[in-house]
Amino acid sequence: MAACGRVQRLLLLILFSCWISSSRGLKSVIVGTENAAENGERAKNAVALDGASVRRSGGWKLAEEAACREDVSRICPKHSWNNNLAVLECLQDRKDETEIAADCNHLLWNYKLNLTKDPKFESVAVEVCKSTISGIKECAAEERGKGYLVSCLVDHRNNISEYQCNQYITKMTSIIYSDYRLICGFIDKCKDDINKLHCGSVNTGEKDVHSQGEVIACLEKGLVAEQDQDPDQGPVGRFSIQDACRKAIMRVAELSSDDFHLDRHLFFSCRDDRERFCEHTPAGEGKVYKCLFNHKFEESMSDKCKDALSTRQKLIVQDYKVSYSLAKACKPDLRKYRCNMDTAMPRAREAKLSYLLLCLEAAVHRGQTVSGECQGEMLDYRRMLMEDYSLSPEIVLHCRGEIDTHCSGLHHKGRTLHCLMRVSREKGILEGHCQKALQTLIQETDPGADYRIDRALNEACESVIQTACKHIRNGDPMILSCLMEHLYTDKMVEDCEQRLLELQYFISRDWKLDPIMYKKCQNDAARICHTHGWNETSEFLPPGAVFSCLYRHAYRTEMQGRRLSRDCKTEVQRILHQRALDVKLDPELQQRCMTDLGKWCSEKTEAGQELECLQDHLEDLAPGCRDVVGNLTELESEDIQIEALLIRACEPVIQSYCHEVADNQIDTGDLMECLVANKHQKEMNEKCAVGVTHFQLIQMKDFRFSYKFKMACKEDVLKLCPNIKKKVDVVICLSTTVRNDTLQEAKEQRVSMKCRKQLRVEELEMSEDIRLEPELYESCRQDIKQHCQNVVFGNAQVIECLKENKKHLTQHCHQKVFRLQETEMMDPELDFQLMRVCKQMIRRFCSETDAKNLLQCLKQNKNSELMDPKCKQMITKRQITQNTDYRLNPVLRKACKADIPKFCQNILNNARDDNELEGQVISCLKLKYADQRLSSDCEAQISVILQESALDYRLDPQLQLQCSEEIPRLCAEEVAAQEQTGQVEECLKVNLLKINHEGCKKEVLNILKESKADIFVDPVLHTACALDIKHQCAAIPPGKGRQMSCLMEALQDKRVRLQPECKKRLQDRIDMWSYAAKVAPAEGFSDLAGQVFMSPAKSYILSMLAMCVVLLFLMGLLCGRITKRVTQELKDRRLAQPPLRKDRKGYIPIN
Repeated sequence: MAACGRVQRLLLLILFSCWISSSRGLKSVIVGTENAAENGERAKNAVALDGASVRRSGGWKLAEEAACREDVSRICPKHSWNNNLAVLECLQDRKDETEIAADCNHLLWNYKLNLTKDPKFESVAVEVCKSTISGIKECAAEERGKGYLVSCLVDHRNNISEYQCNQYITKMTSIIYSDYRLICGFIDKCKDDINKLHCGSVNTGEKDVHSQGEVIACLEKGLVAEQDQDPDQGPVGRFSIQDACRKAIMRVAELSSDDFHLDRHLFFSCRDDRERFCEHTPAGEGKVYKCLFNHKFEESMSDKCKDALSTRQKLIVQDYKVSYSLAKACKPDLRKYRCNMDTAMPRAREAKLSYLLLCLEAAVHRGQTVSGECQGEMLDYRRMLMEDYSLSPEIVLHCRGEIDTHCSGLHHKGRTLHCLMRVSREKGILEGHCQKALQTLIQETDPGADYRIDRALNEACESVIQTACKHIRNGDPMILSCLMEHLYTDKMVEDCEQRLLELQYFISRDWKLDPIMYKKCQNDAARICHTHGWNETSEFLPPGAVFSCLYRHAYRTEMQGRRLSRDCKTEVQRILHQRALDVKLDPELQQRCMTDLGKWCSEKTEAGQELECLQDHLEDLAPGCRDVVGNLTELESEDIQIEALLIRACEPVIQSYCHEVADNQIDTGDLMECLVANKHQKEMNEKCAVGVTHFQLIQMKDFRFSYKFKMACKEDVLKLCPNIKKKVDVVICLSTTVRNDTLQEAKEQRVSMKCRKQLRVEELEMSEDIRLEPELYESCRQDIKQHCQNVVFGNAQVIECLKENKKHLTQHCHQKVFRLQETEMMDPELDFQLMRVCKQMIRRFCSETDAKNLLQCLKQNKNSELMDPKCKQMITKRQITQNTDYRLNPVLRKACKADIPKFCQNILNNARDDNELEGQVISCLKLKYADQRLSSDCEAQISVILQESALDYRLDPQLQLQCSEEIPRLCAEEVAAQEQTGQVEECLKVNLLKINHEGCKKEVLNILKESKADIFVDPVLHTACALDIKHQCAAIPPGKGRQMSCLMEALQDKRVRLQPECKKRLQDRIDMWSYAAKVAPAEGFSDLAGQVFMSPAKSYILSMLAMCVVLLFLMGLLCGRITKRVTQELKDRRLAQPPLRKDRKGYIPIN
């Protein structure tokens, strides 16, 4: 009993003199150590090991043993030699294990082993921890004398409140964890596995290794390596640690989690690194571990320490309790949310770090409270998993081939994971298991909730975040959204762009990985899409399908079904905006269009080009891909803001002209309509214009791609144009129906009013670019290359170029252009160039004019002083076009509806459809106008044409055609005049005798003939005689040559004094008419009569004709009486002769 008491006192003194070597304490330790060394078993072992007798008298000291004397004197400070525990600690914590002799190793080994197994040693624990043992049922029930009690107390040391007991157990812990045989039951549970893995020696003397932390480390490595084995691998080469040993290993790791000194292998491996990186970090509560984890990838970190840290991290992945700080911080939350209460879950699975993270992350995403301390620990370990792919056994197992091929040498700071993400995103060559493992890891780490979890992304995007997203709180989930908004902008850097897209590629495949969206949409998803919890999945509704479900409901009307909440719809729109930046961010699109992307769009590498390419080749895509692209395009037509790149490019125009519609929460196609309407404003840059035009071209492929048109005309299309899909064909079909109903004056229009309004918008948009009219574009493609190669598309410039080169176009293109012009003349609003150039003049002169009469109104105001020169020039172009063919002048066509077939049928018979008549019909009508044979309406229109063409020779197509050589030769100076006021026609009249071409001469003579009918047709004469007309002929109405006759009579009247210029011009006209009469006699009686009636001297001519007729009548009367008398005499003489009689020989007279 005395010896037992001495042992108790000894061990108590050991506890209190653990780190301080006082002289009094040293004596007690020496005495206690001597008595403890008297244990027979220990002495026997000691003799066997070092061949020397252990001292039995006096105080037994390790420092004085021959096996350790040299090592102690060389390594340990002299003041510690009298304290066996101080010597033990000194030799245990040496810097290099090879410094201690093998005999000393074994002596230390047996010393510690016998301390643990000695019943007297255990009795100290009973004495010191009496109340603690009674409070811990498991320890109270342990069998005594085998070291189990102390091990039990070590297991529950976190629950020990007694100071002395806590100090005692803490000190014992540092001894126990130095060797696996000092741990309760460890040798029995792991004996076979140690031998199988060759991790160390079991029997004394087999292998002289003092610190069995290496053995534990070896078993730990074997445990983590087992997780990386391929389950499909055969039994050869595979190994499996027994469950009992596995639990023992994890328990050892768990118990050493608070103080890194207790993990002997890691302690020795990282001793220098600890001093380098964590010198001021206090031991305990796992702080040194965390510090070393944070510096794991520093270049100066030793490889041995990195390896030891990785092993421990892998153990934490398998059992979160191996992390002291995580287990302690999250214990209440785990219990609160029942994360370790799943009876259906195997214990090994339940203890995994991934299970803990998913369970607690689900609670956070549901809006439940998780302590800040626990969330901080979770953040650290999520970052740890993202930094080192090797901590995830699934990644190592399933992605090893891809890592070796594409990502070797990129282990640091999460680069390997990002390399795998890049390979998956760019090449799509990852196998299903590897892809799934990556997706699972992303869900476990949840970097979408905090970008800092992804160290590679954090480092790459730090500068962008500091500039573009500095207004957002650090760690906020909106940081990722902010980065996406600045993708492909000047603020984005290339490295950040790549890391961001790699991460978003995986986040986009599971809607739950976007925390903002999950928060706003979880109720809608559960209500509409029948989803489960955050960390629960369904085979019937995979994560990728949930977003498809949400966005289908986001754009439904109330009549079509349930709608999303406003907040959820906003998030759906945000995600759609992000996905539009890169087709790879749209899982369904990439999956179905992988082949088509390679086939059609392999060279399209710029942002947004791949989707545009797919839209361009819509008809060529596989059915599945075509449906996805079609649906996405249809969605864009409703909300063009989904096209983030386009909206970004169009920002100046939107701010200036479309900010009201852009600010609307719901975009129903108004923004795109506004952009189209302002496509040619000065704020419109090239990128925006190209993007808007591309979207217009895509809309031509399917009427559903124009949201407003689709909604306005859907019913009309189904009723009137079934089976027609292309928008241009639908527009033609509907517009033809509207026109026919209008011409036939139908009582009720078949096309609804709302559709007619939208149809008008579509027609106006199509007129802006020839590419928006595919049939015309295809017909004229070669002509465009030949004649308009340098003309830019848009602003109807190519169409205008084709019109100007109409004479040189191929027949098919010429016909299409003619039809287009005919349509534009009937509806001037469709003439984009006219409406653009004359926009201000229309507001000034024609604001109240009907759209169909806009050109007519502009023509009437053409010569106004307020008319814009550019608009005037455009009006002249349209007049020239109209005068080439009466069909291009709707007003003339209507007014002369009866006159044209009556007088010009021979021209119509020789005419071909869709080809101009080069003014022949109008020339024909002009001649009849001169003969005053036209109807009043037709005469009024021809009078206008004559007046206009008299001022500008270009408005007379026949004159231009026949005098193409004479005009440049004779009137070059007049042609070059800045403004045409009749100079060229006057020049031709003056040089009539010099004209050689008969056709040209005839046209000039016709002009002279026409001028007799109305002085307004002769602008030069009218200008010269304007004052005389006012004074002499004010009461005479214009037309039918009345004012011209008035002037001629005034010229002959000597009492009237005309203006010299007028008198001179009149005399010239008389001479010209005389010459015209000589060289161009009347072609018939009607022509002659017309010339007489049109002649200024018609009274004289008619009087002379009357006198001739009277003379002829009188002569007829006189000659008639003489003729009658002679005839009577002859008759009487014949009657006086005897009648004749016929006999056989002939006739004989008969009395």
